[in-house]
Amino acid sequence: MLLCFFSLGLFAQEEQNSLQGINEDDLGNVTDEFQENFFEALKQKGIENYEKAISALEKCLETDSEKAVVYFELGKNYKALEEFDRAIENYEKAHELAPEKESVLIGIYHLYRDKKDYEKAIASVKKLLESDKAYKEDLANLYMLNEDYELALETLDELDKESGTSSYRTEMRRQIYARTGNTDAQIGDLEKDIQADPENEQNYLNLIYIYSNQGEDELAFETAQELLATNPGSDLVHLALYKFYLNRNEAESAVNSMKIVFESEEIDYDSKFKVLNDFLNFVNENEGYDAQLKEVSEGLIKTENTPELYEQLGKFYLKNENKEQALRYFESGLQQDSGNFELVKNTLLLQIKVRENEKALELSREAQETFPAQPILYLLQGVALNELKKYNDAKEILTFGLDYLIDDLRMEIDFYNQLSRACQELGENEKAAEFREKAGELIKKLEE
Repeated sequence: MLLCFFSLGLFAQEEQNSLQGINEDDLGNVTDEFQENFFEALKQKGIENYEKAISALEKCLETDSEKAVVYFELGKNYKALEEFDRAIENYEKAHELAPEKESVLIGIYHLYRDKKDYEKAIASVKKLLESDKAYKEDLANLYMLNEDYELALETLDELDKESGTSSYRTEMRRQIYARTGNTDAQIGDLEKDIQADPENEQNYLNLIYIYSNQGEDELAFETAQELLATNPGSDLVHLALYKFYLNRNEAESAVNSMKIVFESEEIDYDSKFKVLNDFLNFVNENEGYDAQLKEVSEGLIKTENTPELYEQLGKFYLKNENKEQALRYFESGLQQDSGNFELVKNTLLLQIKVRENEKALELSREAQETFPAQPILYLLQGVALNELKKYNDAKEILTFGLDYLIDDLRMEIDFYNQLSRACQELGENEKAAEFREKAGELIKKLEE
């Protein structure tokens, strides 16, 4: 009975999900028969019975053949069956009946893109652009896929001018340069564009990207300096300059460029995060820049307060044996994202290493509410309780946590060692010896 009840619950949830996006305006005034068939179709689609869904929708059309939503649903089911011609036929009919429906146009665009019919996908996206400029990046991507590289680059330049650079568009631009292969022609065109319009910084940046990809670092650096001379207020040029300065071991200049990058509203978070990663790598390989790292990282935190940033900085300091600093960043990251299991685990391990056992106990208990089936949380809580001399509690939580452990011999050894310790302190010597013996047997098994 319980299994049956659970299955019905899942079924109801699937049906509810299928109804998302369907409202009364889509159906209008319809007969009971129409409504019954329509919702039967949604139900069947929800459990992936696409043929039955199509049959129910066809019955809807027998009652009323002018409902755009029916054709749209038919298109979805045919797409799921990979009958793409039938799917597009129904999508187009839905668009004809309801040209204002953005969801229909999105369905048409996605289907043409999936079919690799990029010309028609481009036409669909252009219609979407009339009401939503957010699709302009999709248009650039489609131009690239359709090998319309000049149009793709023009669209990317427009986007950068309108909303600043992004690492995604930078990568797309690099892909285009790699695909075309004719870098000499591209360099020549960009040099002409710079002469014609020296104020347009995107032309300089594009030229820097090409030179960098070609390994022409000196030419790329010269171009960056030229842009800085022409446009001293440019933030974007520092996305290139900081890297050149790092490669030249000019740390002070690199830090100054990074500060500008981190404070810029034009530059997206992904690009800033990449800059920080590059500097972390530089500091790893070159001693004596800890103060500069702290300065630039604190500057970035002020503008981009994200858990990924704290986690990355924490891992860096942990790798360099600065446990206190690493823990500070991990704990700050958890304040932003308590549901990040990797961050929870790293923080707990570090809290125990630096003997902040009360904090570890509190965090492990909080984390168990979110991740009740993670055995390492029970293990680390047991360690903290043993350190706090709460041996009965440690024994209880460790025994409970063993039930969640599957095929992890090393962790199982740790569980038995901690249980042995708790039992030993409680005077349960036989139990303690039993757990020690189990741990020893597993160690032998690992060594075989």
